[in-house]
Amino acid sequence: MKKNVGIIGLGDMGIGMAKNIVKNGFELTGFDLRAERLEMLSKLGGRPAASSREVGENSNIVFVMVLNGEQVKEVVMGKDGLLDGMKEGSTIVVSATINPSEVMALEEPVLSKGINLVDTPVSGGKSGADNGTLTFMTATKKEVFDDCKPIFEAVARDIHYIGDKIGMGQKTKASLQAFIGSSFTAIFESLVLGVKAGVPADTLYKVFSTSGVSSNLFKGCAKLILERKFEKTGSHIGTMYKDLGISMGMAKKNGCMMNTTAAAYELFRAGFSLFPDGDNWSIVKLLEQIAGIEVKGNLEV
Repeated sequence: MKKNVGIIGLGDMGIGMAKNIVKNGFELTGFDLRAERLEMLSKLGGRPAASSREVGENSNIVFVMVLNGEQVKEVVMGKDGLLDGMKEGSTIVVSATINPSEVMALEEPVLSKGINLVDTPVSGGKSGADNGTLTFMTATKKEVFDDCKPIFEAVARDIHYIGDKIGMGQKTKASLQAFIGSSFTAIFESLVLGVKAGVPADTLYKVFSTSGVSSNLFKGCAKLILERKFEKTGSHIGTMYKDLGISMGMAKKNGCMMNTTAAAYELFRAGFSLFPDGDNWSIVKLLEQIAGIEVKGNLEV
């Protein structure tokens, strides 16, 4: 059966996914509350819809790529939501990062309508969405996963099937975000420490980049800091703050000590208060203020 794809939520991640879905030859219908985002979808070759219900009526697989669990619930179960429009045998793919309990709460109402549910948060940021190189952490029935995989391959490079239990995708993502958020704060602190002690920022970048801690995460993050690019780079500080809150909530529920992640969460809380429009690396400006220095350099030298 031909796959007519839908997507709800056309932010930085959603619009990048939409581009690659269309590029790979799938018919795409999308919805977002912002008119300018619907116009962007139209220019990509997608079909704008007036509601989540309309997306569901025109699609047999729909990605839900909104910000949080409340928005996911509204898109799926609210008035003019997906359950009002999707046909039996269709599939809802929750690709947003939300609390495991929130995606698990969708299972009964979705399955009772004869609709499949896929729990697959993604990682890779704006660049991954733009380039079709996202990482998927997918929990659903194996036959549903196999059916969806050709569409997933349009937007993802690494697709991990982690079983049929809804919620396992979100639990995997929460664990990953604890690692990523803690890594970010270690990068911020180490750069500020070195510069405060008199080491040029570009020297720190070059040394760290050829050491055992070198990674694409470090290189991308540190480069933006040295270039003083703190907004509209595709990784909003509010998103990571929200995600770390999910990680800490899961830690509390499971009785896990998370000292490093807790410190990262508090630093992101402070950073979000000071720089609500900034991206993750904005936090370094808080540490710079305390140290009385600025981390900047010329990577061409």
